[in-house]
Amino acid sequence: MKILFLGDVMGRAGRTAVTERVPGLRKDWALDFVVVNGENATGGNGLSAAHAKTLLDAGVDCLTLGDHAFDQRDMLQFIEAEPRILRPLNYAKTAPGKGTRVFEAQGGRKVVVAQALGQVFMKRPFSDPFSALQATLNTYPLGGQASAVIVDIHCEATSEKMAVGHFCDGRASLVVGTHTHVPTGDAQILPDGTAYLTDAGMCGDYDSVIGMDKLEPMRRFITGMPKERFTPAEGPATLSGVYIETDDRTGKATRIVPIRLGGRLQESAP
Repeated sequence: MKILFLGDVMGRAGRTAVTERVPGLRKDWALDFVVVNGENATGGNGLSAAHAKTLLDAGVDCLTLGDHAFDQRDMLQFIEAEPRILRPLNYAKTAPGKGTRVFEAQGGRKVVVAQALGQVFMKRPFSDPFSALQATLNTYPLGGQASAVIVDIHCEATSEKMAVGHFCDGRASLVVGTHTHVPTGDAQILPDGTAYLTDAGMCGDYDSVIGMDKLEPMRRFITGMPKERFTPAEGPATLSGVYIETDDRTGKATRIVPIRLGGRLQESAP
């Protein structure tokens, strides 16, 4: 299978990059499945129902969220009606929506997508991501019930993301980190066949401070005092993420390539 995962969509610039690019990429790269982390797509704070529809209509098969999953209040209801949106597995047990779903790709192949939140340096004490993912990996064995398994590990610490990657090695097709908005350069296939990238980066304007207009974050760092609200940067956005290819029999990764298209970063593509 040919799978594309795109990192955190940041504001209008990120939404525009996804909606303008994904339809063409699906055709040009013959993509079988596309996952996008959309948790900052609405003003940098959560994802609204309207913006979720826009991203899904562009050809995205699954949207993952994160610690800002329900910053937009209408997502509390919309996620129950739209199975293509996932919130983290280890969110509050009473939270609406699901953290794992089985999707059907071309040819009837089953793709499992799961998302978990990390615990290290996060603002709230989420429950253990490893035990949450263990249940999913046991239920949907790679190469058996699942043609591909994709894990979005949404957390701050690179060490925690790496630990999740090794924990899932051989049991997932891809483990990719989100949340920090900074793409890492460690794309690799782990020893037992899982493609891994510590952070996919963001789909947004990189002439910014992690996607926000740079003036207010710089002011706060320099003076220690806020003056205005953070607002997403609105310059040309870079589409950032990762592309993998998997073996149809085992579901394990055979190729991984970081994706950087448009905007300010050096471009790379399959």
